[in-house]
Amino acid sequence: MTPWLPEAFAYPTQVALATGHHMRPISGDDIDLDYPAVMGSQERLWAIFGESWGWPPVTMTREADYTDLVRHAREMVARRSFNYAIFDPEEQALLGCIYIDPPAKAGADAEICWWVVDAEVGGALDQHLDAFVAGWIADAWPFRAPRLIGVHLSWADYLMLPDA
Repeated sequence: MTPWLPEAFAYPTQVALATGHHMRPISGDDIDLDYPAVMGSQERLWAIFGESWGWPPVTMTREADYTDLVRHAREMVARRSFNYAIFDPEEQALLGCIYIDPPAKAGADAEICWWVVDAEVGGALDQHLDAFVAGWIADAWPFRAPRLIGVHLSWADYLMLPDA
């Protein structure tokens, strides 16, 4: 099996955003910021990710979220998938996440998606991410055919693609 990423590839560990925000790999230590961010936007996030990922369920507990964060951190260290949390400058608020995953569906070499908390939808951070992510992936990652789900195609169209 061909590795998903080249052996020598070093993934970014801190990314400054032009809005003054930054992103970095998520960890279990982020639970106190992640849980309220996710559950405060649960209904909208379920509408986006629920059919594909079953996430975040309305019944998600803090402990279940912590388990997810620890899993995401382990996957990043193993270079199996990547979850970057988006923070305000002082890391007093987690404002969203960017996911970079190996393809589950045919026709791409990576699948990228992201979300922001309800309060940021349509705002400067949300608009910046819409403009920033494709260029960041092209410049900082070794993918030739990344798929930005929710941008290149809708989640409904994504789910109809054949499996990889």
